[in-house]
Amino acid sequence: MPRWWHCGAWVIGAAELGRRHPGVPVIVVGNLVAGGSGKTPLVLALVEYLRAAGWTPGVASRGYGRQHARTPRWVTPDMSPAECGDEPLLIAQATGVPVRVDRDRVAAARALAAAGCDIVVCDDGLQHYRLARDVEIEVQDARRRYGNGRLLPAGPLREPLERAADCDLRVLNLGAPAGAEADTAGGGEWPMRLAPGELRPLAGGAACR
Repeated sequence: MPRWWHCGAWVIGAAELGRRHPGVPVIVVGNLVAGGSGKTPLVLALVEYLRAAGWTPGVASRGYGRQHARTPRWVTPDMSPAECGDEPLLIAQATGVPVRVDRDRVAAARALAAAGCDIVVCDDGLQHYRLARDVEIEVQDARRRYGNGRLLPAGPLREPLERAADCDLRVLNLGAPAGAEADTAGGGEWPMRLAPGELRPLAGGAACR
């Protein structure tokens, strides 16, 4: 994976539009539709890939559903989901990388950079435009796609369909055993399949299969 320091001119242009960059590369994993699409599993895989390539990644998240949502905090594996949100806790437990929850994604990314991370992966946040980003990855559910193609509340879209053309990559979550939907991914789409593992309570307790 290339180091995106050559995009400094892009960063300056973004700052002129009111965006803020943390000084290290930022990858945003998001989607255009409301609801889940497989962003967090892709973040987990991306973090492991980056570490294997020699990076020191950190993950920024809003931490939906957590108590004291206005308070930024570091996520530790021994927290409860109520303190930080279930997805940030899953990421912290599964990867061990620094995870920062903050309503302000810019502040979260800067905190991660200050903590020694040399690249930030943002779990969700495609629509958080204050955070300047170097790579945008759109995750799409293969079965639902864009639904009826209409914006909320008439449809599932958070933004107009034209926004998808601005993303650098589109990952298609097939969510099925290999071969079940082999022809679903089209041109310019990267297929992703989920491999079920053991079920483990985030709040602690025995795992089951």
